Amino acid sequence: MKNFWKNLLKPKGIHAKWLIFLTLILTLLLGSLGYFEIVRQYLDTGSLTFSVGNYRLSAYGVLRALTVIALVFWLAAIISDVAETRIAKLRKLRAANRALMIKIVQIGIYIVASLVAFDFVGIDLTTLTIFSGALGIGLGFGLQKIASNFISGLILLFEKSVEEGDLVELVDGVFGFIRKSSARFTLVETFDGKEILVPNEDFITSRVINWTFSNSRGRVEIPIGVSYQSDIEKAHDLILEAARENPRCIKDPEPKCFLRGYGDSSVDFLLHFWVEDVTQGRWEPQSDVLFAIWNKFKANGIEIPFPQRDIHIKSPAIIQANNHDRD
Repeated sequence: MKNFWKNLLKPKGIHAKWLIFLTLILTLLLGSLGYFEIVRQYLDTGSLTFSVGNYRLSAYGVLRALTVIALVFWLAAIISDVAETRIAKLRKLRAANRALMIKIVQIGIYIVASLVAFDFVGIDLTTLTIFSGALGIGLGFGLQKIASNFISGLILLFEKSVEEGDLVELVDGVFGFIRKSSARFTLVETFDGKEILVPNEDFITSRVINWTFSNSRGRVEIPIGVSYQSDIEKAHDLILEAARENPRCIKDPEPKCFLRGYGDSSVDFLLHFWVEDVTQGRWEPQSDVLFAIWNKFKANGIEIPFPQRDIHIKSPAIIQANNHDRD
């Protein structure tokens, strides 16, 4: 049912567009031949008319208004769809610029369509001041969030801080790619296939990590522990060698290995290396480098320790001797 009303208000497909075009032509033809006058004689009568203040409303007027509004907005939907298709083909423009241009064109088309429909129906545009005041009150209460998300979406398009294809991370843990920007929400697709609709306002009022804002590089960190009995200088060189041999590791910035401290059971190193495109993932190169380090350590006698504790057990004789010394 939802798709039915959506398709009714904004028709898609070449057949629906041709049907509306032919309906518009037929309506104009019937009007020019005077057939609407016959309908008016039957519907524009005193029994089918009522008045509200200075306004007189008849069944013919309601039918005429509904027909005009439907045709005008259907025609506007077709023009909007054609404009969206043409703008989407402008590959010289960035995705954010195309989305912004589409929104501006759509808003302009529907504003013009509304004015034309009001004029055909015979509504005095000066009376819309009352409606605009009521709309302002509605925006102040019930439509506040909707207006905020719409304005936030326009700000995002103008600033270009978040664009389609960017890899973003939100404060609530949402982590994924921007797939679509609309008037009310931004669609984020996570790595496990979830499609999350994030209100545009969240990208303006909250802290957002954009991993691909100015470049797509990303750093991978790997903590590594080495046994105290091992050659730590050799271990340092093997760690860097494992990172440099990985095809995802880039040379600039070059990988670095730092001695971070002396732990309870190991000498602690920290490896940093960079990948060119973080959108391809960081876990795979991290896993490959860990496998390479393991194999190199094993081939060169470098031990990766595990936590150990020395337990000293005192015999009963020693305990008695200690007690005797205290006495």
